[in-house]
Amino acid sequence: MVLRAKIVLKCGTGIENQHVAEALGVGQKTVSKWRKRFVERRLDGLFDEPRVGRPRTVTDADVERVIDKTLHDSPRKGTHWSSRSLSKEIGMTQSAVARIWKAFGLRPDRAESFSLSKDPQFIEKVRDIVGLYMAPPENALVLCVDEKSQMQALDRTQPLLPMVPAHPERRTATYQRHGTTSLFAALDIATGRVIGKMYRRHRAEEFRKFLNEIDKAVPDDLDVHLVMDNYATHKTDSIKRWLLRHPRFHMHFTPTTSSWLNLVESFFSIVERDVTRRGVHKSTRALENDVRKFLDAHNDDPMPFKWTKTADQILDSLRRYCEHAGLVREERTRRAMEKGAKKTKTRSKN
Repeated sequence: MVLRAKIVLKCGTGIENQHVAEALGVGQKTVSKWRKRFVERRLDGLFDEPRVGRPRTVTDADVERVIDKTLHDSPRKGTHWSSRSLSKEIGMTQSAVARIWKAFGLRPDRAESFSLSKDPQFIEKVRDIVGLYMAPPENALVLCVDEKSQMQALDRTQPLLPMVPAHPERRTATYQRHGTTSLFAALDIATGRVIGKMYRRHRAEEFRKFLNEIDKAVPDDLDVHLVMDNYATHKTDSIKRWLLRHPRFHMHFTPTTSSWLNLVESFFSIVERDVTRRGVHKSTRALENDVRKFLDAHNDDPMPFKWTKTADQILDSLRRYCEHAGLVREERTRRAMEKGAKKTKTRSKN
């Protein structure tokens, strides 16, 4: 209906059918059909005509019942509905339930995690960091800094079976640990290049050494803005003294439990996917060598990390989520109270 209305509106401006078809990405015959139908029957012509075939068996009431049950009730066995269990509960076919779920984008089998920050300066910090990403200051470099700690050098207890046609690579579920190491990384979002160093320990002393590495790598005529989290090693007295001796460094801390604001986390996910998840390392040194090779290859062909969502859009999304969560909580509380009242009445009658 929306497409047909767009066709009619475009035609109403005096554009030829060919140009309307090109603008809307449809065939010229489609434009001609609905233009003619509108001329002959006006708005009624845009509706589909009755078609032959078996009449509809799933009513609007059935659809509403499925959605309401999915969103507000839980099965007696388990934490979430399956199409099979819900169809048995409400007396519909499994395929009908699955079609309704697909039409309304419902996936009871999926669950995602989230964390709302309780930082009292959450709004100010979001605006500060997003502002750095989208409008960095002149004569300055914005670096996202963090540590990927406790990277384990793991070796499988039995040899890998390599990939062959029709069979993926196979490995044992058991492994041997050969120590841990930490990757300290500073991501330049404008170019995608990464300053990275490997350290066996994860203390303020190692972080201060990494700051020295950043200081050497960045030209002296540029200010340095560091985006980082609230980890204790970033705020020790030794780090504060170092910052006083290097006034061109400016710290920007993300809100608590808001690591998604730090773009270096996206880089760490690439390291996890390409180096450590399927890697086999018989020593910590072997793991460190592979990470260094990955960093060199990455910096040979870097890609910028572009932030696209404004601070207002982020805050508006969080507001809508909180409002929706509040409504869901109220609805579940109301239904629970109604069930409790019904059970009380039944018991009193008995």
